Amino acid sequence: MDTYTARGQVAFFLRRLYERHLTTTSGGNVSCRCEEDRFAITPGRLDKACVVPEQVAVLTLSGTNETPDIVPSSEWFMHALIYRRLPSVNAIVHGHPTTASAFACSDMPIRRDLMCETYALLDPLVKVPYARSGSEELALRVAEAAVDSSCLLLQNHGVLTTGDDLLQAFTRLELVEEAARVTLVAFELGGLRFLSEADCRELDAYVGRTQGDAGPTS
Repeated sequence: MDTYTARGQVAFFLRRLYERHLTTTSGGNVSCRCEEDRFAITPGRLDKACVVPEQVAVLTLSGTNETPDIVPSSEWFMHALIYRRLPSVNAIVHGHPTTASAFACSDMPIRRDLMCETYALLDPLVKVPYARSGSEELALRVAEAAVDSSCLLLQNHGVLTTGDDLLQAFTRLELVEEAARVTLVAFELGGLRFLSEADCRELDAYVGRTQGDAGPTS
């Protein structure tokens, strides 16, 4: 993807993330890979509701800021490390959706096997142990966990998803929040009715997944 298009996509999906109440003004970030080992990433310290393409930073995977007048997200290193480690990842969305973030602050798992959509479209969630936002330790932990799943629950922090493109990464984050809400509401209603193992295997075959997981997802 060329840099111009990448900056436009990042700005669009950041605004959409905020408008859908999947993050706060002060939290979350969006990026996508672009030409020649670069990636476009949301700026820091700006209102996420009105970011435009010209405000999106462009960095090399080694960390050189090619838009020096723009301060990138404080978590840029986390994005760079994922792109360096996983060439198949082209987009990253990190947000603080309320319900999923609450699960990130508890020991109760988000169950993706309550609905066929979330089971089919989400990898099993991997919970990443806490490290301070923006720290090298968090970046290292997240990049390591991203090898095993495209859907990560960051302990006491939020959610991060990866994808082939920004639409896929955004959709995954939105579905993680949906799975969290359904888990919570079904629990409050007095019981959880999961998809059967046979149902899960059928969905695995439908989406071409070689091995499913009908158990807890965080």
